[in-house]
Amino acid sequence: MQENATMKLFALNSNQPLARKIADELAVSLCDASVKHFSDGEIQININESVRGDDVFVIQSIADPVNENFMELMIMIDALKRASAGTINVVIPYYGYARADRKTRSREPITAKLIANYLQLAGADRVITLDLHAGQIQGFFNIPVDHLTALYDKVAYYQDKEIDKNLVVVAPNHDGVKGARNLAELLKAPIAIVDKRGKGRIDPETTAIIGDVAGRTCLITDDMIDTGAKMVDAARTLKAHGATAIYGCATHAVLSGNAVQELAAAPFEEILVTDTIAIPEEKRLANMHILSVAPTMAKALRLIYNNKSVDTLFNR
Repeated sequence: MQENATMKLFALNSNQPLARKIADELAVSLCDASVKHFSDGEIQININESVRGDDVFVIQSIADPVNENFMELMIMIDALKRASAGTINVVIPYYGYARADRKTRSREPITAKLIANYLQLAGADRVITLDLHAGQIQGFFNIPVDHLTALYDKVAYYQDKEIDKNLVVVAPNHDGVKGARNLAELLKAPIAIVDKRGKGRIDPETTAIIGDVAGRTCLITDDMIDTGAKMVDAARTLKAHGATAIYGCATHAVLSGNAVQELAAAPFEEILVTDTIAIPEEKRLANMHILSVAPTMAKALRLIYNNKSVDTLFNR
């Protein structure tokens, strides 16, 4: 950060409730900018105060509508660059297109890398994000990336609820083993794996579980809930194998398609998500708890602004 520069915090349209919470944590006001859409879909952004020489933080999740929110962010970065902002720090609580992080078939794009290229081309100086779908996305950038995590907030929540007794942390498939292990280590619990094969839906009665779940409290963890199919199938499989109580946990609540209906019909005691994506009222289930990442993100922004290491956020 530049010496004597002022911190300026801007919020675009994707997640203003989270942006306001971050501003409250930092005891600052969101700066004055307007984002308008013309009838043909074109975006107009006006920054209504000076940012010359300032350290600017722009908060925007690349969430539904994904392309519209991404273009808002790109145009905002360009506007700040042309307004002579000192540094432009892009705060992306949810990094859309993160699942397209490698080629799995011939002639397939790596869209997560393309997003990184565009952000740098527009003029971003730093990216602050949280619980990327694939950690290696940090390497797609040639600028600093602070990859935060909601892991410690989740651990504290479950310890306060005292469900960490007789607990098994469950990966809904083999790809989720690393995340399950990280959570299980902090909760001092064993792990289990739903032995999902193939890409389709699974039969709860015939799908194997690696690990002991009978008579146990099971906590299924993943980085996101999109259509809900993976989380729901895992819950039903655990129930079929004798789990006594089932909890779901994810950072990003994408909740596309029939996710809400699927989750509502599944045998969950509770589903824990965070507010990296704004969740409308009609998608908030009675057994859903939304944990705010605002305190963690605000601490990171304060440390970055003061030229201090964010390492303390990973050593709690």
